[in-house]
Order: sequence, then C-alpha cells, then structure tokens
Amino acid sequence: MRFVVSALLLACTARLFAATPVILHTDIGTDIDDTWALAQVLRSPELDLKLVVVDTGDVRYRAKVAAKVLEAAGRDAVPIALGVAGTTNLDRNQEPWIKGYDLAHYRGRVLDDGAAAFIDVVMHARQPVTIISVGPVPALAEALRREPKLAERARWVGMHGSFDLGYNGAHAASAESNVKIDPVALRVVLAAPWRDALITPLDTCGSVELAGDNYYAIWCDTKDPLVRAVIEGYCVFAPHQTWFNCDFFTTKSTTLFDCVAVYLAYSEDLVDIETLHVGVTDDGFTRRDLNGPAVRVALRWKDKSVWEDRLAKRLLGDNKR
Repeated sequence: MRFVVSALLLACTARLFAATPVILHTDIGTDIDDTWALAQVLRSPELDLKLVVVDTGDVRYRAKVAAKVLEAAGRDAVPIALGVAGTTNLDRNQEPWIKGYDLAHYRGRVLDDGAAAFIDVVMHARQPVTIISVGPVPALAEALRREPKLAERARWVGMHGSFDLGYNGAHAASAESNVKIDPVALRVVLAAPWRDALITPLDTCGSVELAGDNYYAIWCDTKDPLVRAVIEGYCVFAPHQTWFNCDFFTTKSTTLFDCVAVYLAYSEDLVDIETLHVGVTDDGFTRRDLNGPAVRVALRWKDKSVWEDRLAKRLLGDNKR
C-alpha cells in the first residue's frame, strides 16, 4: 500500500511540474531578437518545444535560420513548418550565416503547411498548448479559420502592439511592426476564444536588452554551441543595420522584444498586467477599444533589471533563477 501511495505521489508531482508544450511562431531571420527568443525557449525547462512555425516573406529562408539554431542546440528533431509566404518583411539579415545550408539535410520534419501544423499539434496534444507568436500571424489566423476549436485548446502569448509607450521609449503609441504587417490577421487572432490571451506591447518589450556583465558573459561563452550560434547570428545581422557601430555591438544586444513574450509563457511575476479591450487599426495601431476583444496586456515592469539578469543566466544554462 505504501508503494502504491508513493507511486501516485510521484505521478502527481511529475504532472504538476511537467513542461508546457509550446509552439514558437516567428519571423526569425529579420530582426535578431527572434534568434535570442528561440534560444531562450530551448533553455527554458518549463517549456517543451513541439513545433516552430516560420511566417511571412521568404519562409524557406526563415526555416533555414531556425533549423541551424535548433541544430546548434542539439534539438534538430523539432519540426519546422512553413507559414504564409509573401512579399512583405523580406529583410534577410542573416543570409550570410545560412549560406550553403541545405534544408533537406535537417533531421526533423519540414512541413509545407504551417496552418495545418498548428492544428495537428494543438488538437492532438494531451494538455493545452501555448502558442508564442513573435511576428505577424497570418498562418495562425488561417489555422483558426480552418479549425475554430483550436483556440479553446490553447493559450496564446504574443509580442504585439503599443499603448502608452512606442519605439525608443516615446511617450506615444507606435504602429508596431508585427501588427502593421498584417493587422487583419491579428484581429482574427485577438478575437479567438483562447483559454488565455496575453501580449507584451512595446510598453514592456520595447526597452529590454542585455548589457554590461550580462552581455559580456554571453559574448565570451564560445564553448556553448547554442550561445555561439546566437552571437554568430548577431555578428552577421549587425552590419546590415544603419545604426551599426562597433561601440554598440561590443557592449550590448539590440532590443530583445521577443524574449519578453517567451518569458510570459512561463512566468508573469515581474510585470503588471491589465485586461484591456483592444482594437486594431488598418495602419497598425493597437487602441483601447470597448468594442474590441478582451486581452491581458503586460503594460509595466515591476523590475526590468531583475528580468534581464535572469534572462542572461537562463541563456547561459543557469535555470535556478
């Protein structure tokens, strides 16, 4: 009898602390923050990465970037699905890093239909899946169109919008890029009946970076293949930017917008969250709108510096904090 009770306790404990199945939905390969975010997912024991969906623009290029990062982490069995290809957001800022890379040699599956991949993972999961969207969302909107019950079986966390603060800390809202590229798709996603919907707008994600000791620790960790892949990608990305100068590049990261959405997939302890009714304009602004769907919004930091410290430790493989 004691053995049976112990076994039941162990089973309950394992279930209680089981990692959350997640799908990372990303436009990796344009801004470098998506690469940092993918590494963060892979270094988060709370999250179990089931699928990467790459969306907008040249999706095969994006798949190559994701595949090379996954290989560096030893996670090349994770499937990659191609989202909605198009002519928008075509910056290929990590092209030199994946030059000569053959996607056919990726060990995991490369799926041609991102919407179908969303549906398959979510609808067949034994527990609710968290979808982390850190780019425009046309493939997810298409998945919801095909299978309206998808949202009822999933949680959605997005890096989208701007309310009281804009880019570079401006005290006015900005037309945030992930919204502006496809506002129609975002309206579909926001209106879906998710188990939970939570976004980080520029108000919280627009001011985060790694600098000083946090950045140097990562910059110098050349023995870690995943960290090295992130820094290699940054080395290739930076010279393509108009702001590039060696003083900036050698002292800190760029703004790590997407990493805040990944954080919200496993914790909310360092942000203040409000439920807002949100409307999306045709020109890419998110507005407080009583007629819009209700969404939880991370509007303010309680302690941003603590989060940045934790992010650095996590990326370096120290998950104790």
